[in-house]
Amino acid sequence: MERVHIERDFGLPVERVFAYLSEHENLEALFGAKVTRLNDGTDGTRNGVGSARALKIGPLPAFNETVTEVVPNELIRYRITKGSPLRDHEGVMRFTSLDGGRSRLDYTITFRGAVPGLGGLVAKGLDRNIRAGLGKVEKNA
Repeated sequence: MERVHIERDFGLPVERVFAYLSEHENLEALFGAKVTRLNDGTDGTRNGVGSARALKIGPLPAFNETVTEVVPNELIRYRITKGSPLRDHEGVMRFTSLDGGRSRLDYTITFRGAVPGLGGLVAKGLDRNIRAGLGKVEKNA
C-alpha cells in the first residue's frame, strides 16, 4: 500500500481553505491534471457526498473520483470510482482551525498500484504536485 501524507499550515481561516479545496475545479494545480466536474453532490450540495470529477493527466485515459464523506470545514473523503490503474484508493483531507485565523490541512492519500512499481511512481508524482499546488492556495483562496 502506498501512502502520501502532507501537512500544511495556511495563514487563512479554515472556512476559506475548505471552500477552496472542496471546489473540484480548484484541484487541477494539486494533481497536475485537467479536472472536469461530472456532477454535484447527491446530498443537495455542489461539492458534497456523491459529487464527482474526472481527472485527465496528459495522454492517459481519464479516471473518476467521487466524494464519499464531507463534514463542512473539517473533512473531505473521496475515492477513485472508475478508470484508474490504482486500487483501494482513498483521499482524506482533514481541516483544523488554528489560533490567529490560521488553519491546517492534513492530507493523506492511500492506494495500491495495479502493476508492480506503479504505485511508487504515482506516489512520488502526487507528493510533488500536491506540495507545489498547496503553495498557491493562500494566493487563490
